[in-house]
Amino acid sequence: MSEGVQLHLALILFAPWFAVLSVLFWRYPRQPRGPARSLFDTVALTLATAAAFGGMYWGMAHADAGFGPMWKQVFATSIAYGLYLGVMAVALVARIRWLARASSFSPT
Repeated sequence: MSEGVQLHLALILFAPWFAVLSVLFWRYPRQPRGPARSLFDTVALTLATAAAFGGMYWGMAHADAGFGPMWKQVFATSIAYGLYLGVMAVALVARIRWLARASSFSPT
């Protein structure tokens, strides 16, 4: 396996799942949808992807090779997935609170 593919294998394997989670985060709830919400969602998805990339690179660099060559991939994938989910969970909670606060201030 080439060095480039090996380095990015963690994200290559999880890209479809990251895409599914990203689309669900973007589409639900459907309303309210405005420029501020789109910006928030874009920033959250960008941060989650950047955290996953950073975690993957860190995991590949710091995995103990004594556990075998596959351990680097397992370790990097676990860190990338955990960071992606962590950022998305924080963003989801922040967005829920933001939307709840915004709806309580909107005139009826």
